[in-house]
Amino acid sequence: MALGSLLPELQPGGSGRTPLIERVARWAEEKPDAPAFTFVDYSLDPSGVEITATWAEVERRARATAATLRRSAEPGERVALLLPQTLEYMMTMLGALYARIVAVPLFSPDLPGHADRLIGAYGDSEPALIATTRGALPHVEKFLADHDVPRPREIVFADEIDEGLAGSWTDEPIGFDDLAYLQYTSGSTRRPAGVEITHGNVTANAAQLWAGWAPERPHPELVSWLPLFHDMGLIATMALPMVRGDHAIYTDPVSFIMNPMRWLELIASRPHKNVYTAGPNFAYEYAASMATPETLADLDLSGLVTCLNGAEPIRPATLSAFADAFAGCGLRPGAQAPGYGLAEATVFVTAAAEDAPPKIVTVDREALTKGELRVREEGDERSGPLVSCGRPVGQYVAIVDPDTRVEQPDGRVGEIWVHGPNTARGYWRNSERSQDVFGAELAEPRGLPAGPWMRTGDYGVIHEGELYVTGRIKDLIIVDGRNHYPQDIELTTQEAHQAIRPDHVAAFAVTGEGTERLVVVAERNRRVPLARLDADEVESAVRAAVMVEHEMSVHDFVLLEPGGVSRTSSGKIARNATRERYLKGELPRTADRLAGRG
Repeated sequence: MALGSLLPELQPGGSGRTPLIERVARWAEEKPDAPAFTFVDYSLDPSGVEITATWAEVERRARATAATLRRSAEPGERVALLLPQTLEYMMTMLGALYARIVAVPLFSPDLPGHADRLIGAYGDSEPALIATTRGALPHVEKFLADHDVPRPREIVFADEIDEGLAGSWTDEPIGFDDLAYLQYTSGSTRRPAGVEITHGNVTANAAQLWAGWAPERPHPELVSWLPLFHDMGLIATMALPMVRGDHAIYTDPVSFIMNPMRWLELIASRPHKNVYTAGPNFAYEYAASMATPETLADLDLSGLVTCLNGAEPIRPATLSAFADAFAGCGLRPGAQAPGYGLAEATVFVTAAAEDAPPKIVTVDREALTKGELRVREEGDERSGPLVSCGRPVGQYVAIVDPDTRVEQPDGRVGEIWVHGPNTARGYWRNSERSQDVFGAELAEPRGLPAGPWMRTGDYGVIHEGELYVTGRIKDLIIVDGRNHYPQDIELTTQEAHQAIRPDHVAAFAVTGEGTERLVVVAERNRRVPLARLDADEVESAVRAAVMVEHEMSVHDFVLLEPGGVSRTSSGKIARNATRERYLKGELPRTADRLAGRG
């Protein structure tokens, strides 16, 4: 059976079919002095300085930005956001939505680790304008000088826009099918591609996310550090508050990385005590690892209603570690909400936000590789855990055989397909791939829409009315005719020896004679000094663990220096990118350093 249904307010003629950006004017009229967006700047003071814009100020600044953008660009042309994550970033996004200029949410070129993504996304979108700040201008100029990318018609300074221009802006009709922005994917399997998000998509997904989180308590607030150039950060921080005119408090990712406890301290500091937040699996693990009696002193998390965990595979050990670390601070057992989403669905697809502890089932690993979910007793040596990602809201999710296009029954693994008003219309300037991903049709609809369905490229299974994600189709490792999910092998590897850095392992296949061969690369753990590292012992431990747990041999194991495994912008392991670097001999091998060559 498929999961889900459509929200009535998003049906033709429903009240929710007003483009989301038009609600800003409503909140500016109904609650002009209420806080809309607060940016917490830790660069000004280590304890954080809160800079707040009210709904009246947001409307004024967004309209002034719209008027400024339209002086140099026409509707449908692109503006690339190459600026730091501040209030100016948010005002530029909203102004572009007003102006019907297609926003390309990116980042200042000095952000480390994302150069290739920036070059690819900027060049592909061919923006007419760049929006930045005066302080970031030197980085933008260097980016333009150093790379063969299109020159913009004009550079707009978001921190110097004349708010007096707000009165000169005249509202224009905005269609649900009008393109709002290009969300560039994180590129885990290929170069970044621009997902075309319409005004209807963002309006629908904001309503779906709201309904999925069910923030029925008074004065809900969102707290986030997620990057605004990433789908989860943008929808949660920008779009969600506009649904009902609520308050979003956010900082920048670097501030979180420097001190993850800032995230939790911001949550604890909210006066109304009805807080929502979201983050990828690694963020919860990182925060839990920093929990000490000193950092937990006076931390009150009783007001944290829901913390969505998504954007990458969710580990049961992380859920347990986070719950154990902060239970003494008032964290409710039902606050953690595993979810599933992707940029092609705007972001949000499913969540288990039901004020109940995360549901974890123990399944037969061998049966799962053969496409069947069989529940086993916990502790069975041939079993492993799967985390429920809950149910969809306002959209349909079906498990489909990708070859026959026939929906699979409960308990059978297949490709996850999504249908709803939040699914994007295609990829920017790539009609062939757009048709393949967004134009899928069910061979036997049986009461479901025949199409169009969006093919996620993820394997999953429905069990007892909830979605369980099992892995990426393109990452599946097939050795001697048997299927293996890379995340299972990666978990076995990191648990094989203390010298391996957790969550920094990549398993993938390379072509061999007659069958694929398994390659495992893993970063070394900095906590094990090089002088005490026995690389042969680490390799032997990994090979033995993989053989015992998965009944397969490791063709090649490579221990890497920290930072050696490629990752996407959302923190996922980029297996294909790591594989390409492995084949080119570009990985920073620890063996080279031990030999004095690195």
